[in-house]
Amino acid sequence: MQNKDSFTEKTISRTSPVISGRDIVMVGLQPWYFKTGCNAKNIARLLALNNRVLYVNVPIKRTAYHASNPDPKILPHIELLRQRQEKLQSISPNIWEYYPGSLIESVNWLPSTAIFRLVDYFNNRRFARDIRQAMTTLGFRDIILFNDNDIYNGFYLKELLSPSLYIYYLRDFLQGFAYWKKHASVLEPELIRKADLVLANSTYFAEYSSTINPRSYYMGQGCDLDNFNPDRQDPVPDDIAAIPHPIIGYIGALDSERLNPDIITALASSQPSWNIVLVGPEDDHFRQSPLHQLPNVHFLGGKPFGQLPAYVQAFDVCINPQWNNEITKGNYPLKIDEYLAMGRPVVATRTMAMKIFDQYAYLADGPDDYETLVKRALSEDNPGRRQERTRFAGTHSWENCMTEFYRAVAEYNYQHLQSK
Repeated sequence: MQNKDSFTEKTISRTSPVISGRDIVMVGLQPWYFKTGCNAKNIARLLALNNRVLYVNVPIKRTAYHASNPDPKILPHIELLRQRQEKLQSISPNIWEYYPGSLIESVNWLPSTAIFRLVDYFNNRRFARDIRQAMTTLGFRDIILFNDNDIYNGFYLKELLSPSLYIYYLRDFLQGFAYWKKHASVLEPELIRKADLVLANSTYFAEYSSTINPRSYYMGQGCDLDNFNPDRQDPVPDDIAAIPHPIIGYIGALDSERLNPDIITALASSQPSWNIVLVGPEDDHFRQSPLHQLPNVHFLGGKPFGQLPAYVQAFDVCINPQWNNEITKGNYPLKIDEYLAMGRPVVATRTMAMKIFDQYAYLADGPDDYETLVKRALSEDNPGRRQERTRFAGTHSWENCMTEFYRAVAEYNYQHLQSK
């Protein structure tokens, strides 16, 4: 008898068979109700073409629920629980969003990882109980469990939910962040080791995880090429229309653990005729930065995803002025594909993950290189180069990523059958 994947020893190949007719549960660090896009949402939509998908939002911590001024980002979840609204909601055919009702304890502050592990187990039990309730309502059985980089809330779910396949998706090096470092540096390698399959969106992460779990694969990073289409005819947004060119632009979160504000300061100070436009939400460090005092640095705030291409079209050069540190060195910077898809010249910090962009972007080995490279990018831009950038970014489609996803699952199924 064939299993629900319709894989048999004869039909299994390494040529990307589609998973079909399965029940898939997805957990991760970004709720569906967040307005920003994320990899897990794109993967969920493509999986739902042939399967049923339950997308489980991050459980709410007890301290956050009872806070006098809750984080506005998670307020929709808190309000839903307070008003006792339906926790299981249909997103589109074959995709359901689930708001876990159980509150979990905030334990990252615990100094002992052994004690953290114990409390985390009880948090996971509550989380798993909620997930099972949603599975029962939908009639989900024999699930594939996909964990989008959630080390803590997903650590014990393999044992608690008994999926037929547990996939850990590695797309961010959380161990590099101060918040995660203490416990994640111990728990994430264990989670990688016990996963049935590890999928990574950068070659660096795939190499890292393969030293722990040989069933690790690079699936690449997808870009929403329909949204970042160079043929779009969007009007220039009002808040950038009056800013003189050349415009050196950035889209994305202004996160001081990833981005080096000194690079932006140096560009703005040395080239007062250039205007630096930053489109994205700021962390506390950026909100308090002296950059706000520079007349040619413009903070435009966060924008809906669908509006971002109009800003990229208005940029003469796009930048990604990040640090080269533990957090960034292996991270795949999706914004590079978004810039390139629209044909724009790009100047970015050289990291291990940026190797694949070497021929299509100007890579800075240090902060001092940015000014020279931006000048080159401005002077060398032409229609032919723009077409080349767009063509290259077009190879980073979500369809290509899912081909690698399916190929990895096929490889796992093949090896699993061979071992029986």
